[in-house]
Amino acid sequence: MKIISLFSGAGGLDLGFENSGFDLVWANEYDKTIWKTFQSNFPHTQFDKRDIRDIPSKDIPDHIDGIVGGPPCQSWSEAGTQRGIDDARGQLFFEYIRILEDKQPKFFLAENVAGMLFKKNKPALQAILKAFDNAGYTVQYELLNANDFGVPQDRKRVIFIGFRQDLNKSFIFPKPHRTIPTLKDTIWDIRESAMPALEKNYTNGDELDIPNHEYMIGGFSSMFMSRNRVRTWDEPSFTIQAGGRHAPIHPQANIMIKVEKDKFKFDPDSPAPYRRLTVREAARVQTFPDDFIFHYERVADGYKMVGNAVPVNFAKALAEAIKSQFENKAIINSELVSESPQQLELF
Repeated sequence: MKIISLFSGAGGLDLGFENSGFDLVWANEYDKTIWKTFQSNFPHTQFDKRDIRDIPSKDIPDHIDGIVGGPPCQSWSEAGTQRGIDDARGQLFFEYIRILEDKQPKFFLAENVAGMLFKKNKPALQAILKAFDNAGYTVQYELLNANDFGVPQDRKRVIFIGFRQDLNKSFIFPKPHRTIPTLKDTIWDIRESAMPALEKNYTNGDELDIPNHEYMIGGFSSMFMSRNRVRTWDEPSFTIQAGGRHAPIHPQANIMIKVEKDKFKFDPDSPAPYRRLTVREAARVQTFPDDFIFHYERVADGYKMVGNAVPVNFAKALAEAIKSQFENKAIINSELVSESPQQLELF
């Protein structure tokens, strides 16, 4: 099945679909700091670097089976302004719908942050669902934790999946996996080979034994120190964020000590120093393979690409569910699917 990707970023969602047998024929990303990474990892995909608002639908391939993508989420974020659809970035969701309506593929998948479901955003969410309906799609959506689908990280995201109405299908979300991977499963073998970034957080480049295995240096903000940022080896990671300064602390250190409300400190008796996860460790937590190389000069750009991506295994589980339902299979990833389509109640 042929798909195109909008707001592709580094391509975590795209790689998950490719690993499920989909053919990524065209992709779009406007951020120039990502271009080299995407093109080197998806050399056979036609890559459009324009702002999506400047791309007429006629420039996008016809006869595609699906559209996937994650429109910018900052305007819906709990940590952001939460301006939702009133923000220019939030309005990019309607660019996604414009292309969907014009191309009429069999299905689409759109990913966004949990903040989209906040009660204050209910009118905007209803407008988006109405737009999907007007475009000709039967839509299901759920708030899912990627940790339930083979990702060693707590990461909650809203997933919208729609099937074209003439197909008379409603997507059924897959059930969670039975096993939950941990940090030890994921990054134990590279625990002793990490390198600090160079001065001003420039990359070590070719000096790294393992590509991207370097961590941001510098202090920690009061916001970062407002809660524990250390998960143990036997737990999944905290959410990998797009900002390197807020990367989780490596599990070699003790959990942080609470001093008072919204104030923690590092344990002076920790057997190992406190450092951020490296870009490569964060990429592993996002389930990127080690041969997927991130290209950047500033380490912050590496964290941004990794943190903004959809975890590869999470994308793969959803892609396999879509493919299975088009093939009318009752089993997805060796797990029985839900018995009926589910809609998530607004918070």
